[in-house]
Amino acid sequence: MSLSLLGVNHKSAPIDVRERLAIAPDQLADAIRSLVQHPGVHEGLILSTCNRVELLTEHESASDVRAFLSDYFAVPQSTLAPHLYEFREDEAVRHLFRVASSLDSLVVGEPQILGQVKESYSVAREVGAVSSTLERLLQSAFTVAKKVRTETEIGSSSVSIASVAADLAKQIFGSLKGKQVLLVGAGKMSELAARHLIAQGATGILVANRTPERAQRLAEQFHGLAVPFADLQQHAPKADIIVTGTGSHEHLFNVRDAQEILHKRRGRPVFFIDIAVPRDVEPEVNGVDGAFVYSVDDLQQVAAENLTARSEEAAAAERIVSDEVSRYQQRLQTLDAVPSILALQQHAEQLRLAELDRARAKLAALTHEQQEAVEAMTRAMMNKFLHAPMTGLRKSANDGDAIAVDIIRRMFSRDR
Repeated sequence: MSLSLLGVNHKSAPIDVRERLAIAPDQLADAIRSLVQHPGVHEGLILSTCNRVELLTEHESASDVRAFLSDYFAVPQSTLAPHLYEFREDEAVRHLFRVASSLDSLVVGEPQILGQVKESYSVAREVGAVSSTLERLLQSAFTVAKKVRTETEIGSSSVSIASVAADLAKQIFGSLKGKQVLLVGAGKMSELAARHLIAQGATGILVANRTPERAQRLAEQFHGLAVPFADLQQHAPKADIIVTGTGSHEHLFNVRDAQEILHKRRGRPVFFIDIAVPRDVEPEVNGVDGAFVYSVDDLQQVAAENLTARSEEAAAAERIVSDEVSRYQQRLQTLDAVPSILALQQHAEQLRLAELDRARAKLAALTHEQQEAVEAMTRAMMNKFLHAPMTGLRKSANDGDAIAVDIIRRMFSRDR
């Protein structure tokens, strides 16, 4: 069996590739079911965010997970190949730990990714795609992420894509005081963006969502107004800043829409923060005078500045990850010795009981207390005899010495 992690992210693939692989939350369960039904895949999880799509699998060596990725999303392997990365065994563990700890994020230290990994894990468990191997690995990843948060200051200022977007809006307008915001989509990222924009001085929140109840709940949080999704174009000209986060497979705003919005705004600029993958705003809108469009990829410059400021904390977090990868592998190696230790104990116990049974007639004259003493003595002798080989098995497994483990197994094998 092999452990591997295959995927694309904001560093390996542009947004026009990532959006072809994006999975909507309500489609994630079906995607994971399809993954574990792929020939040779025994366990699997898919992580799909605006910045990455990754497949974590335990599979037979001959299984072609790349073929699943290409077939499921109907994207030719030749198109995906230049952008894919694949990690195996220890390196797959390291990459997962780094992702969960937000060391591989566009904005290093952002807190959302851990929740997204946990959500993917929850869905994978619900559909029966996670069992012993990935269960153990993912629980370790959550522990490592918590340790990084606790022992470093990497997440001290709660920087996120949403906060970076708010900073960019402030740079464009100079000040956000009194600016109007339209949230298109009522997801977590839209809520975070609204909070950061309000903190910078924005007011007058409008919320449009395909589910009116969700729009109403989010609008109430900010003392704003929910507007019908069908009337989106009618309300858009009221906003200085439009935050889109629906991930619709069709653009919600195209060039003609932007031109109409700016005409109604009498030329006053409008700032689109498109945090959706697939994108909600047609990229060509950025060429319309007075329209500023920033997608998740456009946030990388600010993210790079953030990484520089956190380089020392990131280095400390990387050391924690490296240590925890080593510990995880040691635990796995120790687990490899457990079946042999249990078999050795069971074999020795069967021998002890067989010898006692043969001597039972000779022991019949003993008192109950004396028989208990014989029982205790034989058990103690067995444990003392087993101490050295079991210690050797554990140590050899911890050291990764497969040859020594095999020798000890053969020396004490019941079949030799």
